[in-house]
Amino acid sequence: MTALDRYQAGRLTLLADGAVPGGVTFAFTERTGGVSEGRFASLNLGDACGDEPSRVAENRRLALAAIGAAAWAGSLVAPHQVHGDHLVRVTSAEPEELLARRREASEGADAVVCTVPHVPVLLCFADCVPVVVCAPGGFAVAHSGWRGTIARIAAKAARALMDETGCAAEELRAYVGPHICAGDYEVSSELMERFVGEFGPAVDAGERHLDLGLAVRAALVETGVPEGSIASCDDSTASNVGRFFSYRAEEGRCGRHAALAVLGSDARGTWRHAPLG
Repeated sequence: MTALDRYQAGRLTLLADGAVPGGVTFAFTERTGGVSEGRFASLNLGDACGDEPSRVAENRRLALAAIGAAAWAGSLVAPHQVHGDHLVRVTSAEPEELLARRREASEGADAVVCTVPHVPVLLCFADCVPVVVCAPGGFAVAHSGWRGTIARIAAKAARALMDETGCAAEELRAYVGPHICAGDYEVSSELMERFVGEFGPAVDAGERHLDLGLAVRAALVETGVPEGSIASCDDSTASNVGRFFSYRAEEGRCGRHAALAVLGSDARGTWRHAPLG
């Protein structure tokens, strides 16, 4: 697939597909258009990095409105991310079951698989790799830092999505959102050796610069997702702090952008293309 497109949705700038794959409206947010200030300026969607809670709540309202999910904010699944490989499956809109899944997510998870309309999912990022996988009738959102990438969290989410929807890998569409790219991501020799052992020498971009996005894509391909069905954002978060938050470039003092998705929204038709730059 081609690279992700850039859209304007109200005050927000989003990266997304030009279509609505499998009935899923999803987006990767940029950092502008929100109400947060200072190092969190302005669309900080993370509620665990020190920002004013009321501002985070308003930013999340804006983000959900952008994907047509504002009316379903009370069903939002937003995990407490722990750099692991636990995933939550949301397969019922029955109130008690949905509440249980939201509680499970709050206890620690790094991926959510959802096959229920009108249940939005939001995960936060500031250099780690955001992944959205879409299938007819469902989607998965995964948070893949280096630990999650070694654990193949995105591939695990893709397999769970196939299990829940009955789709084949060839029917999936995967999207790798903005993350720290190889030129900005120098790691230890020991970590590079682990990645090369897991994913092959191509992940070493030279001088211990790790291509984390390539490793995520390789894991998805191992699962059966066609390479041509994976789209990526190749703009490094660490080199584009005007557009994205970067934990490394901002020395940990920053907000979080997000990947979010929902089934059953018709908001995609209201977006307009936004130029780069």
